[in-house]
Amino acid sequence: MVISRGRAAFDQGLQSASAHTQASFDRIAETEPQLHSFVTLTQERAKLDAERIDKAKAAGEKLGALAGVNLAIKDNLCTKGIKTTCSSRMLEHFIPPYESTVTQRLWQAGAVLVGKTNLDEFAMGSSTETSAFGATANPWDPTRVPGGSSGGSAAAVAAGQCDAALGSDTGGSIRQPASFCGVVGLKPTYGRVSRWGLVAFASSLDQVGPFGRTVADVAAVLQVIAGHDPFDATSLDLPVPNYLEALDQPVKGLRVGILKEAFGAGLNPEVEASVRGAASLLQSLGCTMVDVSCPRFKDGIATYYVIAPSEASANLARYDGVKYGQRHQAGESLGAMTALTRANCFGAEVQRRILIGTYALSAGYGDAYYRKAQQVRTLIREDFNRAFQQVDLLLTPTSPTTAFKPGEHSDNPIAMYLADLLTIPANLAGIPAISVPCGFDSNGLPIGLQLMAPVLEEARLLQVSHHYEQAAAVMKDRPEAALAIG
Repeated sequence: MVISRGRAAFDQGLQSASAHTQASFDRIAETEPQLHSFVTLTQERAKLDAERIDKAKAAGEKLGALAGVNLAIKDNLCTKGIKTTCSSRMLEHFIPPYESTVTQRLWQAGAVLVGKTNLDEFAMGSSTETSAFGATANPWDPTRVPGGSSGGSAAAVAAGQCDAALGSDTGGSIRQPASFCGVVGLKPTYGRVSRWGLVAFASSLDQVGPFGRTVADVAAVLQVIAGHDPFDATSLDLPVPNYLEALDQPVKGLRVGILKEAFGAGLNPEVEASVRGAASLLQSLGCTMVDVSCPRFKDGIATYYVIAPSEASANLARYDGVKYGQRHQAGESLGAMTALTRANCFGAEVQRRILIGTYALSAGYGDAYYRKAQQVRTLIREDFNRAFQQVDLLLTPTSPTTAFKPGEHSDNPIAMYLADLLTIPANLAGIPAISVPCGFDSNGLPIGLQLMAPVLEEARLLQVSHHYEQAAAVMKDRPEAALAIG
């Protein structure tokens, strides 16, 4: 457990917060030229924050739960006084005047910001190739993508550039890069973590969540960021359990459903073998494995690509070159200026999704597409509800494949969209889901196991994931990697 080990060393006086922070920046200097995990580094701020923590410790002051922990933040979460670009030319120079709720809670807990991480532009992508500021590489093999859209956060954690990171997950944007980069990534229940200060992509789907190298690290970050926020109308006003205490609760007798629709055509055989091996291990730990069906599961991707672009079309309408963001100076009228601004400052993938969404919402098509997609979304949610009457958790691969090469899907958007086939349904249903490393393919690339739980059952999700992680010890005998650390 990276965070707990680091905190123990700090508490025992074996390493100062300043030394720990400097070690992160030394690692960033060593690896960043190959990885490009970050859009912005905050070395001066981090140095001052670490020094402040060291002084507080020396003075005997009570320290926060994450004191001295080095964190990276996906660059679609607002950070006051620090650029928040969404990896887009549209917001290249945008400096927010306020702090997002989740990052504010992290700083109050003593965490140290090392930088803002790269992402697919406006979180639209599955490979971190659509960033306006260049692609991010996978630490296991820099000739592969890290996944997306939170690829920079996943790569930074995998490479040891930080202790943990935040990402956002609209259709798998935490879990899929976690799988590709061999780290743990959690998408909480919709409303469990505040979205205040998250630049919106699809407001009914977006959720902020943590990356870590262990389940315990993810639990420690979630403990700080979870909870009601009056600034977020979708935030759930419910008590937050002790996620760290839940980790060691026994798993014997829990029922885990193997989701039938997640296996079969299109699934890499090595991925399937690794995930089924994980299921067998959970069974040996005392879990009961049950075959379960969610008939509408594979309808998730078609449903998502109506709902998400529709919401994106509405959310991104604010970027008109008038109020904030970039402005194209040419144009003989307001309309011409707006059109030129959007054409020149949005990348191809963002424009594609805006067009899809605008079409789906247009007169005469709203009922045919958007309304029907929402009806299917309800059916998917009902499938999950029925499944959770039989089992405590559901088990699937996180992604049908391991990390692919840059450009492999560039000319085929559909193939890129299918990378999120297994993660999207959890977003549509609003349920929590986690990706945990469960093995490696013949190229030495990580494979992720996805577990899903009923609404607000993050504790159960973390509990089972932790027991699996400890028993599997996947990273103990891991293949050699270019830049990833164990």
